[in-house]
Amino acid sequence: MKVITQTGQLDRSVSTGVGLGNFDGLHIGHMALIGTLISECRLNGLASVVYTFRKHPDNILRTSLVNPLITSLDQKTRLLEAHDIDWLFYQDFDEDFSRLSPEDFVKTILVDGLNMKLAVIGFNYRFGYMGKGDPELMKKLGDKYGFSVIVIPPVRVKSEVVSSTLIRQYIEKGKMENVFQLLGRHFSLKGTVVDGLRVGRTLGFPTANIIADPEMIVPARGVYITKTFLNNRWMSSVTNVGYAPTVRGREGRFSIETHILDCHEDLYGSEIEVCFIKKLRDEKRFENVEALKEQVWEDIECAVRYWQVYR
Repeated sequence: MKVITQTGQLDRSVSTGVGLGNFDGLHIGHMALIGTLISECRLNGLASVVYTFRKHPDNILRTSLVNPLITSLDQKTRLLEAHDIDWLFYQDFDEDFSRLSPEDFVKTILVDGLNMKLAVIGFNYRFGYMGKGDPELMKKLGDKYGFSVIVIPPVRVKSEVVSSTLIRQYIEKGKMENVFQLLGRHFSLKGTVVDGLRVGRTLGFPTANIIADPEMIVPARGVYITKTFLNNRWMSSVTNVGYAPTVRGREGRFSIETHILDCHEDLYGSEIEVCFIKKLRDEKRFENVEALKEQVWEDIECAVRYWQVYR
């Protein structure tokens, strides 16, 4: 897979099939679209292109962060590399681009720029100025400019339509098992381990503290069974998301603290990825440090019992 950011980087003699969308999360609905794109391109001798954005358009058009990301740019690229896609196109979304009419977008970018012969889109795909373009308009433009259109119907899990919005809602509530069903994988956060208060080490369970990308969504405050990617392998862990009120008081700093089972390394400065599996409990303020210590060991025992099924 080759990553490009300009239409001129693609050979114009190559005819393409293009999968269009924001693809935040790359959930099972997105993967149904991409699977269709790949199979149809193989069948018809087309190069497959996933066309998406570096940043969520809503977050560019508005001053505040509207849609926190489920996947970072790096994660999105890594996930797509695992599939047989020829090209990944990251479009920069700026004011000039946002003013392209739906037809100008299709004609200039997709037809003239990418030599598109097939468009694969979701049932709710919108494009062009103010999102005025929809699947029906795409089909009409396909007739006009000579490309076919496949519209992927909604994918449902237990009667719910899979969407990035719904996944964000579940992450914000800490319902990680629901997130797993809709994503088709566990939600994760990457970050560099930073120095903390080192209280966990004195209590017997050292933690690796990371600061997540501010554009990424963060799970609800609480304690989670997790897996942590370190030294090229996934290790069992327990993670606290929140302010650690027992040791930091009321003015604590928000943090993501992970205790990796059977890990005795100094991880400061290391980059880790924390995969959220299941929420154990809400974060709470304990009467004293001893009560906190007792609860943390209980959390660790719960995590150990959870992972025993894989041993």
